[in-house]
Amino acid sequence: MCFDHDSRPPIAPIAGGALDAGEIVLESADGNRFAAFLARAAGPTGAGIVILPDVRGLHAYYRELAMRFAEHGVDAIAIDYFGRSAGIGDRGPSFEHQPHVAQLSYDGLRADSVAAAAHIRAVASPASLFTIGFCMGGRLAFLTAGFGLGLAGVIGLYGWPTGPSRNGTPAPAEVVKTFECPVLAIFGGADEGIPPASVGAFEQALAAAGADHRVITYDGAPHSFFDRKAAEFADASAAAWDEVLDFVRGHTGD
Repeated sequence: MCFDHDSRPPIAPIAGGALDAGEIVLESADGNRFAAFLARAAGPTGAGIVILPDVRGLHAYYRELAMRFAEHGVDAIAIDYFGRSAGIGDRGPSFEHQPHVAQLSYDGLRADSVAAAAHIRAVASPASLFTIGFCMGGRLAFLTAGFGLGLAGVIGLYGWPTGPSRNGTPAPAEVVKTFECPVLAIFGGADEGIPPASVGAFEQALAAAGADHRVITYDGAPHSFFDRKAAEFADASAAAWDEVLDFVRGHTGD
């Protein structure tokens, strides 16, 4: 598991920063209905973002993260992955996500990501749209750079950049020539699942493809360090959040 059930983003809320927020249901091009959480900024900056969760899908962590983005002026939508196998009902901490993760497909993940991007564009009209993902969603976020969505940038935190995956997603390092926007990649130096060689291979591939990119590794930080509970990695989390906001601000309106 990428996070414990009670994990939350290590970002302080800003009172009054979000205009409104709530659960919605989206439909992808293949007819799949899936849950999402939309948070609108009270003071929009022109940026919008699609949040691609870890293996747990639309967990409370990502609802709260959408709120934090909205409070910083970024309209945000977080999506669930399991509409095809688990429906759209609310799921508690006892939900066994792994059997549903095993049923995911690249085509389905892509269709749902595209639907979320279309929805936030329809309701918020952001001048610039981004994706951000974590773990499995981080890998997917990298791949969205090649989906032809007209994105202003993609952000992946500890997303596997090389090697095969169980849901059929290609290795981002192998498809960098399809990327059409800047990439921000954030990793933990002590991540046992993503060795430095994998990060290095991704960075080399991005450079060879001429992709606009920034790759950051926080020494000593493990997988899923971006967590309020991980007090020992608070400095890395704060720095990562600053990088994310700077990336979004720097590419909004481009």
